[in-house]
Amino acid sequence: MEQSQEIPEGLVRARASIDNIDAALIHILAERFRCTKEVGKLKAELGLPASDPGREERQVARLRTLAEESGLDPVFAEKFLKFIVTEVIRHHEEIQKES
Repeated sequence: MEQSQEIPEGLVRARASIDNIDAALIHILAERFRCTKEVGKLKAELGLPASDPGREERQVARLRTLAEESGLDPVFAEKFLKFIVTEVIRHHEEIQKES
């Protein structure tokens, strides 16, 4: 049988904070995708392409700077943004097909 060990209070608090931050991230991502869905609809109405490489490049540069200022690895921040942008572009392409 496995022995039960008491988890130190500091670890409990840290994990609770992480859980709260994870929940906030999910809510923020949901809001971001609501906004990008609106952008996708507008792009479809205006006949604009699903992706905007110039804007994406500016966003990467801006978020890398923010990451550096915040003590976050800018390479990670860029990978995270590119993952999100890839999904946004996929959504925009779907919206264009539906239009």
